Amino acid sequence: MAEPIPNLSNSVKLKYVKLGYQYLVNNFLTFLIVPIMAGLIIQVLKLGPEEIQSIWNSLQFDILQILCSSFLIIFIGTVYFMSKPRSIYLVDFSCYKAPVTCRVPFSTFMEHSRLILKDNPKSVEFQMRILERSGLGEETCLPPAIHYIPPTPTMETARNEAEVVIFSAIDDLMKKTGLKPKDIDILIVNCSLFSPTPSLSAMVVNKYKLRSNIKSYNLSGMGCSAGLISIDLARDLLQVLPNSCALVVSTEIITPNYYQGSERAMLLPNCLFRMGGAAILLSNKRKDSRRAKYRLMHVVRTHKGADDKAFKCVFQQEDPQGKVGINLSKDLMVIAGEALKSNITTIGPLVLPASEQLLFLFTLIGRKIFNPKWKAYIPDFKQAFEHFCIHAGGRAVIDELQKNLQLSAEHVEASRMTLHKFGNTSSSSLWYEMSYIEAKGRMRKGDRIWQIAFGSGFKCNSAVWKCNRTIKTPTDGPWDDCIDRYPVFIPEIVKL
Repeated sequence: MAEPIPNLSNSVKLKYVKLGYQYLVNNFLTFLIVPIMAGLIIQVLKLGPEEIQSIWNSLQFDILQILCSSFLIIFIGTVYFMSKPRSIYLVDFSCYKAPVTCRVPFSTFMEHSRLILKDNPKSVEFQMRILERSGLGEETCLPPAIHYIPPTPTMETARNEAEVVIFSAIDDLMKKTGLKPKDIDILIVNCSLFSPTPSLSAMVVNKYKLRSNIKSYNLSGMGCSAGLISIDLARDLLQVLPNSCALVVSTEIITPNYYQGSERAMLLPNCLFRMGGAAILLSNKRKDSRRAKYRLMHVVRTHKGADDKAFKCVFQQEDPQGKVGINLSKDLMVIAGEALKSNITTIGPLVLPASEQLLFLFTLIGRKIFNPKWKAYIPDFKQAFEHFCIHAGGRAVIDELQKNLQLSAEHVEASRMTLHKFGNTSSSSLWYEMSYIEAKGRMRKGDRIWQIAFGSGFKCNSAVWKCNRTIKTPTDGPWDDCIDRYPVFIPEIVKL
């Protein structure tokens, strides 16, 4: 009996075919130029001394032409370097670490929910189901005012939380970098839901007695992606202000935003959001290029606010009883997916190697011309980045991005572990994730990092960083006392 013909698709290692294609396309210029240069060198070596001398003598050098050419080269070089954007460096950053007294284990959270919502057991049951599937751990923290029964969300307690979180992060950053208050030229503070008067940025100016000519900005109402908006604003300011430093503070103040009603869509944030904050030092000074950890490569911002559904998918409002909370729409993940698609369409050409861009282009042309039902090609962003920091907005967000971007468990490890240890700390979650990668000793010189964040409005923002030097495993920071325990296994459902 004749042996069956082997299945070619199984016998051929398609993975290696793709690797060969990527290597060929990404090094196309090298493969083109090297043979040409080798041929020229061989031809020159074949020439005798007399022929070389004859060619040299035939060249007519005019001193005026040399001077004009030199001047033109110098002029073009000067214009190029003057118009080239300034390099923006991330010198260092710090994340707030809440005290043990602020922790809310599942048992504590559910006990408080039963007491606060004693007249609505269905809402308590709903919160329990959300918490079981949330991906959060037992060590997430809420501010002191939320630990009271009932909670005491006053203006004073909210300011107290803001001062503790923001000042702790800034103090730690100053200790790390040797930064002095008089060295700060630009201050940007972003906090979406708590916007007092005077502003949080004015609070920082007052605390540290910053210079009277400081350029300070306070961003509010911009959601969990506001941290990258702050980075983008700092970048633009540093482009026009030479020899300057920018202090960026990203946080979300939980105290005044704990919902005490019974609407399910508005109870969801109570289960996910936790206290946290980060302080980041950016600089365009050349002297900081050596000590800086990262260099900012790109910031890409996508805004879907023109669409009504996108605009209202994360909406602060009053419930029928007049209690204020954040309403999360059931269409949130679909809208986030559309925003992500727009964002990666813009960022792809900036970061992807030529091999991936060609495959994407061929697929796009094929769908437009030949068959619209062709499966869309999803670029392999693992070719462009070594590390991914996906906003720890919730388990569903991380799952969706892992699936859509075809990432491995290790690529989303920092996001999952940050959600488990700290919960959704809003705009600062990306920095807890960066800190996790550093604490694991995985950050090497030349590594590229992609930060992706989503926020109300609806927005999807991205920032791309390049590691400036190999980062030594830190002995401090938010992960210093627990990094050896991570990564941990996170079950699909934690039975409470």
